[in-house]
Amino acid sequence: MTSNLPEIDPNEELVSSRVPEAQILIAGIGNAFLADDGFGPEVARRIEAGELPPGVSVHDFGTGGLDLAYEVMRGYHALVIVDAGKQGEPPGTLFVMEPDEEEFAGPIEDGELLDPHDMNPRTVLRFIKAVNGWPGKVVVVSCEPAQIDEMGFGLSDEVAAAIDDAVALVMKTVEELRCTSSP
Repeated sequence: MTSNLPEIDPNEELVSSRVPEAQILIAGIGNAFLADDGFGPEVARRIEAGELPPGVSVHDFGTGGLDLAYEVMRGYHALVIVDAGKQGEPPGTLFVMEPDEEEFAGPIEDGELLDPHDMNPRTVLRFIKAVNGWPGKVVVVSCEPAQIDEMGFGLSDEVAAAIDDAVALVMKTVEELRCTSSP
């Protein structure tokens, strides 16, 4: 019997294979034309300016929900969405939430309106789930906005003051995900 496999020399030192890093995506989302809704993109820009751990990518997706869904379909082990979101707390309050994948189950029905440029986490996660792109773990880091419903540039004082803490919180979340997410 012939084989195309190379012969193994029993005296040769075996080289240990490197365990691949978990791939984690940090996604800043939001519309910079809606004042505090620019929170996610600003946090993404600050993180991108620093040094990232191996296996971690960061992108400012702005209002590109479809772009985010396609990027997640590349096979990330975890997704951290950074966005402004109303929770009824004082402006600048930070939250970490872990959406339950089952909340987003169910197909998108024919004729149902699902705007791929609507960048709220619920819409994005529903679209990701519908196209079978759900990563192993999803975490949303959110900040209570002061002003989000009217056109305007720049973050409110409260949200701007929370940016450094948000960057630290996102990076802490990423480290926890690196320890628990497996390739």
